[in-house]
Amino acid sequence: MKTKKIVITGGPATGKTTMINHLRCKGYSCFEEVVRKLTSAAIDVENIKETHSNPIELVADSEKFNQMLLDMRLADFVRSQTLQNDVCFFDRGTPDVLAYMTCFDQPIKQSFVDLCKAHMYDFIFLLPPWELIFTQDTERFETFSQAKEIYMQLKETYSNLGYQVIEVPIGTVEKRVEFILKSL
Repeated sequence: MKTKKIVITGGPATGKTTMINHLRCKGYSCFEEVVRKLTSAAIDVENIKETHSNPIELVADSEKFNQMLLDMRLADFVRSQTLQNDVCFFDRGTPDVLAYMTCFDQPIKQSFVDLCKAHMYDFIFLLPPWELIFTQDTERFETFSQAKEIYMQLKETYSNLGYQVIEVPIGTVEKRVEFILKSL
């Protein structure tokens, strides 16, 4: 059985993690967002004090940070291939790294693009910016304006990689999850 790999993506503070947690409670296999772990480590190791921007702009070696992020997301992708479930969900996919790098004007190595093309997901669900639920915290640095830019770049990046991006309407977590499950 081939497990369908479904990405839930969007800019910061759009409800991705809440949806992943809800799906997990419903018994689905889910892979958590890994960037918060890296961001926390970068803040500690590199003594980042500025919380007005994404850490990939502030770490000493952004290429290394992005490579680690890509490797962690790829490891989840590979682990998903051993599941015996019909579907599994990811809180962001490997192409998110490319989208963020583009948003923050960082050079993208061809190997990053090749990796994303070699490990394709089955469905991409994109959550639009939602100002009502938008918050910043110690690991979420982006402003709402940046969140809108990231959303647009995510849509473009996934589309450029050949994905049909499905936008999830704003609503309760239950309604959003229902929309995704019916779309599958």
